[in-house]
Amino acid sequence: MKHPRTSASRRRTTVMLPERIERAIFLVRGERVMVDSDLATLYGVRTKALVQAVKRNAGRFPPDFVFQLGKEDLSRLRSQFVTSNKSLGRGGRRYLPFAFTEQGVAMLSSVLRSERAVKVNVEIMRTFVRLRRILASHADLARKLAELEEKYDGRFRTVFRAIRELMAPPLVPEKRPIGFRISGGR
Repeated sequence: MKHPRTSASRRRTTVMLPERIERAIFLVRGERVMVDSDLATLYGVRTKALVQAVKRNAGRFPPDFVFQLGKEDLSRLRSQFVTSNKSLGRGGRRYLPFAFTEQGVAMLSSVLRSERAVKVNVEIMRTFVRLRRILASHADLARKLAELEEKYDGRFRTVFRAIRELMAPPLVPEKRPIGFRISGGR
């Protein structure tokens, strides 16, 4: 007999899946990628098992499908998501994470053959397509705005400037260090 909380948590997972997937897609080296630990969580497997499956099938994962993050990449990602103290050298991961591009995620479906992996892969592919459409419509909107700006004279310049400011991504404020600063030469 199944535990009632298990089936409820599965339902919650499938309902929240698109939002969870969107939050797990990051921009690294100019590519939209998903990190191995996030994929493992979505697939319901351990990160170590996912990475081992990829290594056993290395021929299916060329460098444009999956690559290992460098320490610089990881520090840039920290501004996009919260990492625990256990990452790298403090009792958790002992290696740098792997990043999977959209093609790498698609290839994972041929390596991880569970029913859940198939369903999750379908949702991930749909999310990547949805993100591409959003980016394309944003670029199309910017192009149309530029055409309108050229068409009309300077009277609307401030209106166009305000629209461009609304379209720009929000600036991430620089985080201040926590603690006290001692002024002077101490």
